[in-house]
Amino acid sequence: MQKLIRSVNKLKKTPIKKIIDKRISSFKSLGKEHEDEIFKELCFCIMTANFSADRGIEIQKKIGDGFLSCNEPSMANKLKECGHRFPNARAGYIVEARKHKSSLMEELRSLKGDNAVREWIAKNIKGLGLKESSHFLRNIGRDDCAIIDFHIVDILADHGIIKKPKTLTKKTYLEIESVLKKMAGKLGLTLAQLDLYLWYLETGKVLK
Repeated sequence: MQKLIRSVNKLKKTPIKKIIDKRISSFKSLGKEHEDEIFKELCFCIMTANFSADRGIEIQKKIGDGFLSCNEPSMANKLKECGHRFPNARAGYIVEARKHKSSLMEELRSLKGDNAVREWIAKNIKGLGLKESSHFLRNIGRDDCAIIDFHIVDILADHGIIKKPKTLTKKTYLEIESVLKKMAGKLGLTLAQLDLYLWYLETGKVLK
């Protein structure tokens, strides 16, 4: 773990820190936006499950307010035109998610911790498991959930911090999240910040 900690600490002394700080600030701002903007971010996270984040960002910009009003066939067509891998399934999830929009906002306004809200999202929003529920919460300014995808698993496994799992069960996810919390504590970072640093080390990009 120490080698990876040194790598992150080195990054904190480069211009990447300013980029990451700005990105975290933009997440915090989005969390204060109107509920429609927050819901559109949920739709982005539904889209990016098993799909490219870069492409998801492009599609989110193209569809815009369509996430709020398009019926399922229209949404599927738009996603297909934009080149999404799973247009029909994702369209169904997005339209279904609208039914939970008010309840979602109530959960976000509640005094529950991030982990409790994440559990609610993973249970009630089809298409979102722990990873993408964490992704959504991070993207609207929440700090205390880890986004554990194959990039994060790979960098931790490559540094001998974890053994690469064959499948990412809930138990394994929470165990890896515990490791990341310890690392974040040693670095003086939130889990949200640490994710962006690790993602940059693995991919050379700072996305959302």
